[in-house]
Amino acid sequence: QVQLVESGGGLVQAGGSRRLSCAASGRTFSPYAMGWFRQAPGKEREIVAAIVRTGGSTYYADSVKGRFTISRDNAKNTVYLQMNSLKPEDTAVYYCAAGFAFILAAETDADYWGQGTQVTVSS
Repeated sequence: QVQLVESGGGLVQAGGSRRLSCAASGRTFSPYAMGWFRQAPGKEREIVAAIVRTGGSTYYADSVKGRFTISRDNAKNTVYLQMNSLKPEDTAVYYCAAGFAFILAAETDADYWGQGTQVTVSS
């Protein structure tokens, strides 16, 4: 069992930056692929970014490519999402996820979820 706790959400102006963190506990962190998903009001949860166990490969949704960066520190059992040039349409609850898949490409690839952190981008 892995427990995931997100932090770093909040209110930010359009064009601003925010860094989300996800701390894992309970089991060794390094065997898991990690990802960030988000769910906006009235919409389905969607993948934002994902990273493989070693950090050597990453995936980004087209909507965030070039603006968001996912990274991980296996020594600190933490995964990060650096969000730059934020837009109002980035407003959502952001969830951290872990899974045994090579890379998390969809919700079904995740085995563990955090509770979510709200990011609100004002125009």
